Amino acid sequence: MHLRLDRVSVTFPVLEHADRSLRASLFHKVGATVTGSARRPLINALRDVTLDLATGDRLAIIGHNGAGKSTLLKVCAGIYEPTTGTLARSGSVASMTDFLMGMDPALSGYQNIERRAIFMGLSSHEAKALVPAVEDFSELGDFLNLPMRTYSTGMFIRLAFAISTSIRPDIMIMDEMINAGDMSFIEKARARMEGLIADSKILVFASHDLGLLERTCNQAIVLEKGAIAHRGSVADCVARYRGVATAPAA
Repeated sequence: MHLRLDRVSVTFPVLEHADRSLRASLFHKVGATVTGSARRPLINALRDVTLDLATGDRLAIIGHNGAGKSTLLKVCAGIYEPTTGTLARSGSVASMTDFLMGMDPALSGYQNIERRAIFMGLSSHEAKALVPAVEDFSELGDFLNLPMRTYSTGMFIRLAFAISTSIRPDIMIMDEMINAGDMSFIEKARARMEGLIADSKILVFASHDLGLLERTCNQAIVLEKGAIAHRGSVADCVARYRGVATAPAA
């Protein structure tokens, strides 16, 4: 198994923007660098990121909000295409960054099980085979016959999580652990996530829980303004991140 990024950059055009001071404030909060013309600025969400991960690698992505963590996860998952550079990977991939993608609130829970599973790359036959396991884990019973627009937020998340974690991928792409729903479901979800992490061949994990990253991963990178500012052991990168976070402003 492998996951390789070679000098990957991702830029997003700002199609509509307000006055210069408001734009400057927005870009500062986003954390990315800005290029392009004054009439058509570009946000450089990732800049020349290179990674080479193989079986057994568990990569922690560390950085402030707006550093590019979510963009990098979505590139690794195949949700975003690089603007420049290349992505290559082998093995099945599951992303826990957008586990609601492909679901339609107007459809029933049962319909969304198949829809989301097919969106994840399964065949129609494979998607149908997942139904009993999703029924059991979600514990939604007869609600699965109803349109998802009738669900509470907690029920919506239960179903989406149950579907997204019903397969065992070779490559796991994830951000923060699930933290929604009642306490019993959170504990059940965390146990399932820990099992998926343990079974995955390659893990790419972004989180603000630095202790969790240190327990889970065996290498790390620190992202700053869309670029890799530092790479090494998780402890080393955590120290770098904490040093930058506590450094006095210039």
